[in-house]
Amino acid sequence: MSSSQLLDTRTTNFGDLIRNGKIYRVPAFQRDYSWTIENWEDLWQDIESIYQDCDRSHYMGAIVLQNSLDSDKEFTIIDGQQRLATLSILAIAILDKLQTLINQGQAVEENQERQDILRRTYLSDKDPRSLRYSSKLLLNANNNDFYQSNLINLRQPKNQRRLTKSNQLLWQAFDYFSKCLDGLTHVIESGEELTTFLTDVVAQRLLFIQINVQDELNAYTVFETLNARGIELSATDLLKNYLFSLFQGPDDLREAQRQWGRLVNTVTMRKFPDFLRYYLSLFQTRVRKDRLFKMIRQSVTDNQQAFDLLNDLENYSDVFVALGDSHDELWRDQPDCQPYIRELQLFGVKQAYPTLFAAYVKFSSSDFLRLLRLIGILSFRYLVVSQLNPNELEKIYNDVAIAIMNEQITTPRDVFNACRSIYVPDDKFQQDFSFLTISTKGRKKRAQYILAKLEEHECGHPIERNSFSIEHILPESASESWRRTFTDTQLDEMTDRLGNLTLLEPNFNRELGNQPYAVKQQTYQKSRYRLTQSISAQEWTADSLVDRQNHLARQAVQIWQADFV
Repeated sequence: MSSSQLLDTRTTNFGDLIRNGKIYRVPAFQRDYSWTIENWEDLWQDIESIYQDCDRSHYMGAIVLQNSLDSDKEFTIIDGQQRLATLSILAIAILDKLQTLINQGQAVEENQERQDILRRTYLSDKDPRSLRYSSKLLLNANNNDFYQSNLINLRQPKNQRRLTKSNQLLWQAFDYFSKCLDGLTHVIESGEELTTFLTDVVAQRLLFIQINVQDELNAYTVFETLNARGIELSATDLLKNYLFSLFQGPDDLREAQRQWGRLVNTVTMRKFPDFLRYYLSLFQTRVRKDRLFKMIRQSVTDNQQAFDLLNDLENYSDVFVALGDSHDELWRDQPDCQPYIRELQLFGVKQAYPTLFAAYVKFSSSDFLRLLRLIGILSFRYLVVSQLNPNELEKIYNDVAIAIMNEQITTPRDVFNACRSIYVPDDKFQQDFSFLTISTKGRKKRAQYILAKLEEHECGHPIERNSFSIEHILPESASESWRRTFTDTQLDEMTDRLGNLTLLEPNFNRELGNQPYAVKQQTYQKSRYRLTQSISAQEWTADSLVDRQNHLARQAVQIWQADFV
């Protein structure tokens, strides 16, 4: 980055930032206030530590500002709005404590003068016409009205529950710092001490690196550089700010804001980087999270391209959400997809999302269903049973997605041929299945899924997954009679082996507990589940457990078999 891109880089403090008539604006499209109690607690602990040690200061990180073309006193906040807003709320809480002293009749004239000076210095000036205070800090479109009307003017909201989430957080921050100040009894008993706390501790010893930039492009370059160096900045905010800088007029900007709002409400801020990476993987290989913004900036350079990207993202956002929710309304007209979507959720399969994005757009409904089933089988064999490296899946599914988009792959069979290297062969799958262990404490739903599929294969019809309990033939808490059959090592290794698990009606399961095998087997014959009725070993030993699991492994090869083998 050339030095000409930066107007100024220097160390400053909260007091220097906010004094001397400066005004800071959060862009209308910047994200809402989002700090929560964890952030407030961290800040207050830092403030307490520098209050107790007068030789200490605390570094608050970098703040990126863009100078206004109209005034050298006005700045747009590119990064730092959460910190500046929170510090201003702390200043408001201190002014409120001064007002309490005034109301109590303590040094009324002196404290009133202190309050007026501190308000003008750190928060706002009073409009001579309306006699209302207006802030030196202007928040985004969703937060500014509440901030100005309620916080700056110290007006408690009538009904906090009706506030938006971000405005609730603004008021909760004020309430939090007000209670923290109550804990500093020596400070809140004196107007002079309150003033010193704000001017000498908060204003002087909370330090920032202030970076001033000339225009939007330089601002985003700085923003990206800070991000690359490990400072916590949101890739989602970065992308949004850059895209919005490309829109030429207020009408375009408002439409983009509405579209962005719909997009983020659908995908959520937390999941947006993953969603964007899957989308970009439709067109490019090896898309890394730390390069998302750079890739967008290289390919989207004007107003029309920005709108095209937003339109495309909005089109894929519904698919992204639906792939993580089998009850999503997208599947209302395709209910046969729901079991396979549940499998994707159960196996934690995200690597295949780009392929599924592409197939949803390019394949027929029937072919998309066949592809879902195929990916479930691939994932079960590769991830759940053989437990191979999931990183290998990324490149393969990425390449398949691009080939589908380019119409080089047009059928599920083509996908299978491209994915042959991750289709675990029958002999290896059978061997790995014969040693499969599933903890019913951590992976109960997986165990239920496998047992249900085995039972359905045995009885020939679907069963309700939540209708049965998982029975450990060798009990989890083995009695002395079981310990005569199994060594301590075998108890540790074999209790959660799949061959030791079966389906059982909940009432039977409660009755059996850790009864001897002979008692259990009599109950198994009463069960409606064929997999359980078929437990016929004379004694339950390590050998009989292994024999049963080998039998289940042979069945598994047939159950989890791709259509195209």
